[in-house]
Amino acid sequence: MDFKQHFEKSWQVFTAFLPSLLISTVILLGASMLTLGILAPVLTAGYMQSLLLAIREGRKPEIRDLFAEMHLFLPLIGFGILIGIAVFFGLAMLVLPGLVVILAVAFFCIYMLPLMTDQQYRLFDALQESSRMAMQQPITEHIAVVAVYLVLTSLGSSTGLGTLFTTPMATLFVLSVYEAKRIRLLPGSTDRGSADASPEKP
Repeated sequence: MDFKQHFEKSWQVFTAFLPSLLISTVILLGASMLTLGILAPVLTAGYMQSLLLAIREGRKPEIRDLFAEMHLFLPLIGFGILIGIAVFFGLAMLVLPGLVVILAVAFFCIYMLPLMTDQQYRLFDALQESSRMAMQQPITEHIAVVAVYLVLTSLGSSTGLGTLFTTPMATLFVLSVYEAKRIRLLPGSTDRGSADASPEKP
């Protein structure tokens, strides 16, 4: 996998649409906090699809994009509650089981939302396909993708306002990898054995 290519693509889109990305990120985080996390999953779905279109089509992210996937509210809030319960009891018991759940969700579910919004997969189908994409060889590359995402988001969270910049950057990086994997898995692709495909420039 060409990590340099994905970082460059992410940075290119990030700088091209910086004002729009910052506004969308502020609305995403603000609405998520004001609703005590209830709208966070479905707004994140709209956010990721908006950023995916920025990568794929050079389309400027808009605030209304955040609310474009509201039909996914029930399955996503249900899934989020189940994960929250698992993490709560895991942390309450010995801490380590809770951390394992968090890492497992990050590892297996990282492509779940774009699969639901972009490919119209249902929840469990998206989870299954995301897991399959995660387990593609070499697995170490996917581990590195998850690590990059977690490091960027953690750095942003630790610096307060930094999350306004690291959230879109980390999301763009993951979506760049997702787009490359999606293209590689298309029927008739001549690059099915490669880890990357070059998406269009915005």
